[in-house]
Amino acid sequence: MEHEIIVRGNIVIAGFEGDVDIHTSPDARKVLLECVGRKMPVLVDLSRVSYIDSSGIASLVESLQTARKGGSDLALVSVSEAALRVLQLARLDKVFSIYISIDAGIEGIG
Repeated sequence: MEHEIIVRGNIVIAGFEGDVDIHTSPDARKVLLECVGRKMPVLVDLSRVSYIDSSGIASLVESLQTARKGGSDLALVSVSEAALRVLQLARLDKVFSIYISIDAGIEGIG
């Protein structure tokens, strides 16, 4: 798994690529919590995630909860088909704000 962090205005965009699984989710968790720790809205770009398991989903949920407790927000953007299927199975597509693109996410979360 690889990641990229971009700050656009007052929004942090965290993009992930590859598999987010039991082996890589600790790194994803660390990255996400560091982003949330900035006290800015966070968009998580999942467009290049080819696989995500329950440990990756748990990292997303923890980050969302931490963001909300800190008075900020976290949303998902450009979610790959593979990641969306897992989110839908867990019914988390109803919990996360999900935007079709980064631009739509910036407009929606900003």
